[in-house]
Amino acid sequence: MSESVGFVAWLREFFNSLGLYDEESISPFALWKFLDTLEQTQTFIDGFIYTLQVSVLALFIAVVFGTIGGVMATSKIAVLRAYTRIYVEIFQNTPLVIQIFFLYYGLPHLGINLDLFTIGVLGIGAYHGAYVSEVVRSGILAVPKGQFEASASQGFTYTQQMRYIIVPQTIKIILPPMSNQMINLIKNTSVLLIVGGVELMSTADSYAADYGNYAPAYIFAAFLYFIVCYPLAYFAKFYEEKLKKAHLAR
Repeated sequence: MSESVGFVAWLREFFNSLGLYDEESISPFALWKFLDTLEQTQTFIDGFIYTLQVSVLALFIAVVFGTIGGVMATSKIAVLRAYTRIYVEIFQNTPLVIQIFFLYYGLPHLGINLDLFTIGVLGIGAYHGAYVSEVVRSGILAVPKGQFEASASQGFTYTQQMRYIIVPQTIKIILPPMSNQMINLIKNTSVLLIVGGVELMSTADSYAADYGNYAPAYIFAAFLYFIVCYPLAYFAKFYEEKLKKAHLAR
């Protein structure tokens, strides 16, 4: 923290010597507001780390729920398909904000009290699990039927087919859309703002409200989201192009 303060002080002197620093400016993009925000780097980093922690655990839940749901959605058992369909339709067709509200305000009335971190992980994880389920289902259906027939002829049960034959092939197919789901999941952690979370967006909003530096706070937060989401988006695009070239080369 002291290092960032010292660096900002040096920047102030530098820009002042160039005649670019004016603390009287009321512009939302005034240089002094950006430098003031830069002094709070550690606060934003703490919120950013919290966001990543929620994202990683929520992603784990989404992958588990989604993989199980995707496999169940392609099952020959009607009850399993119906259960997955209900789960997917409910979570995909209701806003994440409402789902978080229910977990935060509704569960205590049922005698279930969860801390905000757990609510974020479970809420965001279950929400994206519905989307991952559809991704996995589409990936399984994209595997040639001959793979099912060949594994069945070798005596594999349905569970063994999925575990050893189908799901490993599905992974390659679903990586691009899964990367997009990861990006959306990270950005959707910002909904915890509505229940007083301490993730990145809440940190930026709280700082902006206290100091009035709205533009720098949100730009700084956007930058931190970008440095995580852009590499994932680039990977998804790169890998998708790679799959298309491999398919055309056959």
